[in-house]
Amino acid sequence: MDPLFKFKLCFLALSLFLATAYGYTVVSGFVFCDKCKDGQVSIFDFDYPINGVKVKIACGDGKGGVTDLREEPTNFFGGYTMSFEGTPDLSGCTATVTGPAQGAMTNCSAGGGPPRSLKLLFRLLDLEMYGVDPLVSQPDQPMSFCSSRSAPVPGPKPPSPPSLPSLPKLPPLPKLPPLPPLPPFPPMRQMPHTPFLEASACQHENWTNPDYKCYWRAVNPDTKVAVIFGAIAAERYGTDMTLWKGLQGRGDPYKTLLREAITAFLNSYSSLHFPYHSLSVVQHFNLALMDGSERSVLHAALRFKHANSGNGHVTCKFDPCK
Repeated sequence: MDPLFKFKLCFLALSLFLATAYGYTVVSGFVFCDKCKDGQVSIFDFDYPINGVKVKIACGDGKGGVTDLREEPTNFFGGYTMSFEGTPDLSGCTATVTGPAQGAMTNCSAGGGPPRSLKLLFRLLDLEMYGVDPLVSQPDQPMSFCSSRSAPVPGPKPPSPPSLPSLPKLPPLPKLPPLPPLPPFPPMRQMPHTPFLEASACQHENWTNPDYKCYWRAVNPDTKVAVIFGAIAAERYGTDMTLWKGLQGRGDPYKTLLREAITAFLNSYSSLHFPYHSLSVVQHFNLALMDGSERSVLHAALRFKHANSGNGHVTCKFDPCK
């Protein structure tokens, strides 16, 4: 038997033993800016995921009191992930927004919405995954467009002011000489073709092609993988791994998963019709890493690869940058 295959089998057996012996629990969710302060998350209010606010997990202590378990800030895309040793029962616990993190620059942290209960998503070999409905953080005042939805009830009409005496007519102003013509505007720079409203799916070779560098808009090639995908990705790939370097990965299931997940993340911002939105890319990527088996990692990588290739009928709509 191949020694490398023997090593992989031993490592997999050791991982299953440790997961069963010690257990591992993960809680994840997202925080949105509630721009209208109505306690709801709505795309019609342009509510967006918010970075740099703290989320606290608290549980009842059985004596009428509350015990705080952990407090973590949200990441670049408004997500948070907290891990706990063992498999405690968190079904009676809640998550709530407590305020801005230290040094955070946000104008949407004046107050938080109601706490949300933790929900058990799955349990496998003493690995538990809890999810939380979206939490909200609110600005000091609702946005101006929110008040236009509910017009105030008109009050009594104020009395008309007394009429003023008519003023004498002023003489007409003298005619001014015409202004000199303006110089011609410089030619407008031609913008790259934007496939956002079209069905488009591009593979990692397209995103690393210098001819298409102008399509990197939401993030840049030097953005860290840990900033986009969170703490679990940082533990696997390190804190110095960039998106550009991750797109070069091959020859290993975890490198292949990272390459295809980054490609899917970029495609989700490039086309409205892409099968995954950006938050679901992050969620599926982290679930595959937490499962810990090469089988799950390869399945997730193949699903991303299938979407990035357009499922066999959608092409990449990029034009070379000018």
